[in-house]
Amino acid sequence: MAVTEQALLSALSGVLDPHTGKDFVSTRAVRNLQIAGGAASSDISFEVEMGYPAQSLLPALRSQFIAAARTVEGVGNVSVNITTRVAAHAVQRGVQLLPGVKNIIAISSGKGGVGKSTTTANLALALAAEGARVGILDADIYGPSQPMMMGVSGKPESTDGKTMEPLENYGVQVMSIGLLVNNDQAMIWRGPMATQALEQMLRQTNWKDLDYLLVDMPPGTGDIQLTLAQRVPMTGAVVVTTPQDIALIDAKKGVQMFEKVGVPILGLVENMAAHVCTHCGHVEHIFGADGGKKMAAEQNIDYLGALPLSLQIRLQADSGRPTVVAEPESEAAQVYRKVARDLAVKVALKARDFSSKFPTITVSQGT
Repeated sequence: MAVTEQALLSALSGVLDPHTGKDFVSTRAVRNLQIAGGAASSDISFEVEMGYPAQSLLPALRSQFIAAARTVEGVGNVSVNITTRVAAHAVQRGVQLLPGVKNIIAISSGKGGVGKSTTTANLALALAAEGARVGILDADIYGPSQPMMMGVSGKPESTDGKTMEPLENYGVQVMSIGLLVNNDQAMIWRGPMATQALEQMLRQTNWKDLDYLLVDMPPGTGDIQLTLAQRVPMTGAVVVTTPQDIALIDAKKGVQMFEKVGVPILGLVENMAAHVCTHCGHVEHIFGADGGKKMAAEQNIDYLGALPLSLQIRLQADSGRPTVVAEPESEAAQVYRKVARDLAVKVALKARDFSSKFPTITVSQGT
């Protein structure tokens, strides 16, 4: 019996996206289905296009697709090519887009000391490990930490005297005020100067074809944060908090700030959720239990995941080799990678930016 396209698509619809729970056929991710051969045996080939980077999931997904196709009688060899295409998505109205960057994601916290910068570095590295092109803009003018965490140093080069080349390590592009001034130099700037410097770093850096640019925001909800949220073309924001009540109060303020300026909250990351004793394995909730999870439910935002309070995570970040590259197979690194994939899925499900598709309209007065 000849293999039909309908029978194949029906079989392939049994393979579900592990992050969205939807099948790849109804979402039109399965494409270019080819059937070659006679009635006795047919060779099958098809493509699957994913909207988010998921390199670590591809071997298992490929096996599932092949197994599903072979449930159809008459199927011989099966060839499946899984690719990723990250699309540019809509941002706040009236904000100028950034060339070379598809999606900008703010990593924010209501207060300092909750591990926002460490989370930013590891999420960027996790997205890169999953196959995305990623950059980090260190927007903390007064306390830049990304150069140390990402293991980059030296002044950015400029080929034209007007723009800067980002530094790169572990496959991630980085720009920070910490690369432009001496380490021991205090930035004694008022808000407008700091904001102008950030806009220059954002728009005068030659970002190279980024799928995601993570902005490590300064803590709080003051003038600098508000101006950035209004002027930077953001696809969305992630809020980082600890389970502690005092941190949650400020995290809620951060959520409200982004909502007021039209930046959607992509999710919440609960950092330092629990400490596991390295000697006996005892789990202790030093900052309280599930505070971030409860807040996410109350605020109706997605809970992306929880990271432990870990000496290793801190040591690795301070040494310029964050956990995702220092111990890629560790439990913490796997959590970062799952959070990164969930974040990328949230971006992929947002409305796309079609501004580049529209023709330019010129109005001229007739004579």
